[in-house]
Amino acid sequence: MKLLTPSPGSPVKIFLAMAFVVGCWGYSPTGIHIGLQAYEPGHLALLRFLLASAFMAVVAVFRGINLPKIRDLPLLFALGFFAVSLHHVALNFGQQSVSAGASSVLAQSAPLFSTLLARFVFKDRVSAWRWGCIFLGLIGVVIVVAGDHGLGSIDAHGVLILLAAVSWSFYFALQKHYSRRYDGLTLVCYTVWFGTLLLLVYLPGLVNQVITAPVEVQLAVIGLGIFPSALAYLAWAYVLAHVDLSRATMTLYLIPPTAMAIASFALGERPTLMIVAGALVVLVSVLALNLERRPVAIRGLVSDR
Repeated sequence: MKLLTPSPGSPVKIFLAMAFVVGCWGYSPTGIHIGLQAYEPGHLALLRFLLASAFMAVVAVFRGINLPKIRDLPLLFALGFFAVSLHHVALNFGQQSVSAGASSVLAQSAPLFSTLLARFVFKDRVSAWRWGCIFLGLIGVVIVVAGDHGLGSIDAHGVLILLAAVSWSFYFALQKHYSRRYDGLTLVCYTVWFGTLLLLVYLPGLVNQVITAPVEVQLAVIGLGIFPSALAYLAWAYVLAHVDLSRATMTLYLIPPTAMAIASFALGERPTLMIVAGALVVLVSVLALNLERRPVAIRGLVSDR
């Protein structure tokens, strides 16, 4: 997003915007689990972002956005692929066998992979502190995956959630390329729209699933399309316009416990002690990464949106 100096804003409005973002992104894993009761993973991702695309189109009409340059189209498609298509398809397939609470924790590991990208793709120097944070975070990831269903039942679904986190890290790496070309709203709109275009490969069969899906599932999917996939991004852009990035991202550590609370209420999930312990390890490692004062090339913020 466009790099601007944060401007003063109403503390109450900023607090409410932060709480709204945490609530929306905390709801996402539960909404996905409900949606998967009637939709295939690919169909769920497509329907969710068709709704988000329509909503963002209305916002774009009233707010106005810049047209993309022709030379930027390939990388805008790449943004849509990593932030929307790959991320959400992998997330949906992964959550077929991973609890909502565990999924929210694994998705929060994106900054760990951002640091690995900085080292092995962009050839940046990574300090011993950051290597230690990565190692600690990966230990936490293993604990969460094992604690979800037990050591003997680890399968590819947990790996798919991690793939979604890696995909989100690539998105932030590419987003940096556009940070001085487009404002935040414009970039979000094109990311959602291009990602939705790529998801159209799942269009066959979608209408039949929409017709047969129960009402409660439809409401959950509508919520996914409007709140985590559209409104939360607008609220997050407002927060970043008024609060320093490092302070704002501290709020995002509330997402996993919020996701667990929502899943406990809506799905009856009870996170195991291993999941809670692994979550603490992952969040501490990511927090330690963000507290280091040395600048790094890529800063991943959060996935599972």
